[in-house]
Amino acid sequence: MRYRVVDVFTDRPLAGNALCVVLDPCPEARMQAVAREANLSETTFVTERGEGAYTVRIFTPTVELPFAGHPTLGTAWVMGPGRWIQTTSGGRVAVSVDEEGAEMVQPDPVVRGLDDPEVRTALRVDRLLGSWRAEAAGTAHLIAAVDEPIDSLRPHPEVAGELLDRYATTTLAVVRRLEGATLHVRVLFRGVGIAEDPGTGSVAGPIGMLARRLWGLGPDLHIRQGDEVGRPSRIRVHAEPGDLRVGGRVVLAAEGRFTV
Repeated sequence: MRYRVVDVFTDRPLAGNALCVVLDPCPEARMQAVAREANLSETTFVTERGEGAYTVRIFTPTVELPFAGHPTLGTAWVMGPGRWIQTTSGGRVAVSVDEEGAEMVQPDPVVRGLDDPEVRTALRVDRLLGSWRAEAAGTAHLIAAVDEPIDSLRPHPEVAGELLDRYATTTLAVVRRLEGATLHVRVLFRGVGIAEDPGTGSVAGPIGMLARRLWGLGPDLHIRQGDEVGRPSRIRVHAEPGDLRVGGRVVLAAEGRFTV
């Protein structure tokens, strides 16, 4: 089975968020094992391809996801330039692709404010501005906005894990406004303890919508993520109700075959 590894949200290999895209048919029973072998945050399997459309399944090393951001952008980029309709178990997403990268349209998230003191405890921060649960396309995130540097964030793994369970969310995302329309984001998800994702497209849209409300920003925003784990990611967001778009650069890092 042929595969390509692409790095999303970067203009150079070995940065951004890596994705393995399996191009040839894979037996359903082997998909999880192949994703575990790839051992990246996500591996995608293109199961159908038509004129301007394809169907894909998205796996982490341990579970299947209904939708995820950087796998959507990376898979569409591998499909080639043009406009694609991607179908997953979470729904249909339109993705525009050129030689340099990709941009997807996201559904408006359903956002609910939270009043939970354990968010501050989990993140070990002093100046918490608010927290929310945001869900779109079957994927839910817990988002916390802070008014202090998050470069040296040291979360409490057990409390963070309890929050993920309590609110049935995939990630715990932390956002701080930097200068102008630039946001600093860090995204934690359950791995061995709490692991960190270098570039998270599915939460970028909801963060953009919340940032506009919280800081009175315009619709075009930039997210800086992944520097702390050695995989700098740069994400573009256009955040307007009914016109929520997330994009970034994509580059090829590797290609080969699974010999199974």
